[in-house]
Amino acid sequence: MTALDSVQDGSPVVKPGDTYSPGSARIFRLFGWIVLAIMTAYLLNNYLTYWQDLPGVAPIFGGTANGSLPILWSWLQLGLYAALALTALAYVLKNNSSLREDSIRIDRINAYLIRAVFFAVLIVGLVDSVISFLRVENLLPGIIGQELADDLGRSQFRGPYLHMPLIALSFVIAAFSRTLGFTWLALLVVVAELLIVIGRFVFSYEQAFLADLVRFWYAALFLFASAYTLKEEGHVRVDIFYAGLSVKAKGYVNAIGSVVLGMSLCTVILIVGMGGKQNIINSPILSYETTQALFGLYVKYLMAGFLGVFAVTMMIQFVAYFLDAVADIRGEPGGRDHDSHSIQ
Repeated sequence: MTALDSVQDGSPVVKPGDTYSPGSARIFRLFGWIVLAIMTAYLLNNYLTYWQDLPGVAPIFGGTANGSLPILWSWLQLGLYAALALTALAYVLKNNSSLREDSIRIDRINAYLIRAVFFAVLIVGLVDSVISFLRVENLLPGIIGQELADDLGRSQFRGPYLHMPLIALSFVIAAFSRTLGFTWLALLVVVAELLIVIGRFVFSYEQAFLADLVRFWYAALFLFASAYTLKEEGHVRVDIFYAGLSVKAKGYVNAIGSVVLGMSLCTVILIVGMGGKQNIINSPILSYETTQALFGLYVKYLMAGFLGVFAVTMMIQFVAYFLDAVADIRGEPGGRDHDSHSIQ
């Protein structure tokens, strides 16, 4: 019986006669959940600081405050880190799960997030393309009126009043869907490219929004599918030594690599990209930045956010991978085959 089977049928992964116990794994579980708690607090504080003009935690450590609110708000924002870390601690102490059970739970959380952003880029891309086409052909005013058509020509209106509700809808759809849809997204990229070729060489018709749509979906396909590929052991390992290692030794390699290489990379992306109002992720999103093409898609700011989504989903997946690797080191049942994608 695998760890996944154990979670699904409710029986414990760790049997009474085993030489290990879930309790001794708490330090590793606590590390993983606190990493996720701190990342969540960081993202929430980023929203509160740069979208709601709260001062941020920087003034507490001698930095410059954002906005004009008193420093009391800074302490409240710092308390958000403590509150979420304590929540993680309480969960670990109360829930006597095994490492693999926690890894599977985190996998499922990440799968939901990836499903949601997949539906978001699908729906936003299609809706924005229709609007851009109607604007190009000057059909939009006759359908929705001149005033609303003019508003949809401004990114500061289209972003918060059209894109954001569609993204929220995507999270609802993801709660009821169980498909990640990357195969379909790859097919849609090919279809969009085919439409460009047919339009250009058969009908002599070419518009900027079609090229924008291909870039939008193509970027999402690669950045959003990375965490899912890691989950499914789909990344090809080109190595000399790894394939010949024991399960325990592979566990050490994967655990250390997840922390030193994986989590550190995701941390750097989030800090560099979201550490300030003018940073490379925050700045385009805050201004709803668009391309220079007048009738292109208004999604350039969302593509900047793709980097943040990539870092968040990869961080979550690396935590799940770390817990699974430690379970391999400890000899817990239900491990995965890490050899199937190795090239020797």
